Amino acid sequence: MSVSQDTSASGAQRLGSFIASYSVVITFLAICLFFAVASPTFLTGANLYNVLVNNVVMLAIVALGLTIVISSGGIDLSVGVSVDMASMVFVMLLAAGYGGVFGVTVGLLAAVAVGVLNAVLITRLKISPFLATLGVLFIGQSTQQLATSGGQPIYLITGYAGDQFNAIARTSALGVPAPVLVLIACIVVVYLLLHRSVFGRAVQAMGAQPGVAWYSGLRVPRQQSLVYIGCALLCGITGILLSATVKSYVPLSGNAFLLDAIGATFIGTTLSAERRPTVIGTLLGVLLLAVVKNGLLLIGWNFYWQQVGIGVLVFLVLAVSFGLRRARQ
Repeated sequence: MSVSQDTSASGAQRLGSFIASYSVVITFLAICLFFAVASPTFLTGANLYNVLVNNVVMLAIVALGLTIVISSGGIDLSVGVSVDMASMVFVMLLAAGYGGVFGVTVGLLAAVAVGVLNAVLITRLKISPFLATLGVLFIGQSTQQLATSGGQPIYLITGYAGDQFNAIARTSALGVPAPVLVLIACIVVVYLLLHRSVFGRAVQAMGAQPGVAWYSGLRVPRQQSLVYIGCALLCGITGILLSATVKSYVPLSGNAFLLDAIGATFIGTTLSAERRPTVIGTLLGVLLLAVVKNGLLLIGWNFYWQQVGIGVLVFLVLAVSFGLRRARQ
């Protein structure tokens, strides 16, 4: 083989490696460019603000919770239940005349209770995470319907309760909306825990080599419990923000986050050479899904075709990234 052929092959290999490693970034930039050309309102400040506050914040917090769980080798199908339980308890307490701080605290504890139930089923009863969290999903859905007379929404718009909602969703600091500040805090905490702490190393070890984690002396049941409780707490934060934003509680609304959060987390694995979830990767996955949904809406795509487009996009990003990596091995 000639020198020019070697150089060409080496260049192609480097290009393939770059595309495989940064396929989600390349796709995100290409999609942003496409929608910027296709819709004159895409890059307006009002639209970008809407995407960030209404599409990214809550999905990102749920996806961060799933990032921790999936990093540990598990899965949590009950994230929507954690969102809904926090939302339901929070709104009910405000309706009963309790203060916002008390409502937020008890609402988060309701979400944490879902995580504790998952932890008990998985670590004590040795049920697989998939089946345990699926069972909790069914139980949580039924609980909401029983507590709301078959799934009736609870609306609290005016008066004292409305002021409490506004204090959470409408305030800002230095021009940054409160929900965005909450997201930033969650990102920092999860990043430090998952990538810069002993707990994070234990979680990564459980996900990569669970057998080795057991024999190395890690207290796996305790770590697993913390993983599911932490995920539920993050979802509870989303539930509070959701209720404060829409000024109501709508039963089963948390289920809308499940598939998107899972998709965003797995899209983010393309940034890791080990195909593991990372905080940065998950956030890029969330941004990608949020931008695609918003852009397709702006150019007038039917809702059902939007779902088709998103599904095809997820498949292509993962197929290109993992396919190119396999070809290099």
